[in-house]
Amino acid sequence: MPKLTPIAYEQFVADVLELARAIPASDWTPDFLIGIGRGGLAPAVYLSHATGWPMLSVDYSSHVPDFSGEPLVRLARRAAAGEKLLFVDDINDSGATITRLRGELAAAGAPEGAIRFATLLDNVRSAARVEYAARSIDRAVVKDWFVFPWEALAPTTTLIEDAAAVPERTA
Repeated sequence: MPKLTPIAYEQFVADVLELARAIPASDWTPDFLIGIGRGGLAPAVYLSHATGWPMLSVDYSSHVPDFSGEPLVRLARRAAAGEKLLFVDDINDSGATITRLRGELAAAGAPEGAIRFATLLDNVRSAARVEYAARSIDRAVVKDWFVFPWEALAPTTTLIEDAAAVPERTA
């Protein structure tokens, strides 16, 4: 059974504030934050409040084209027109989500420099890189399944099923 490790609300807020500090320090300011549904929505809302940057969202976790594919094409058009977009997620673990999003945005015409990613946690062994991360982990060492504050309402059985979906993360 995976080790479920809750992330305290105070740690979550500290991580958001770290991103709110680090992003402007990089001399790159997004025109929009894009919360990646489901796990990136809460961090994006908090980051929007902390910075004043407006927020949009895509529901990538549902794999419903009306809420992910089509909005990504519209976002790519905005990026091609010169807007800078910062995609926000809770964790860059395997890198699958970020790799797919970068690929879909590029295929729809988004220039590389207009798109960046920020996460609360970044697995240094991930297949994808993020430009901003509040904290880093090494999945070769840390096998915990992190439970973010908004996930704490889920039944433990659901959390264990989620962790088991990609066993190499926690084994």
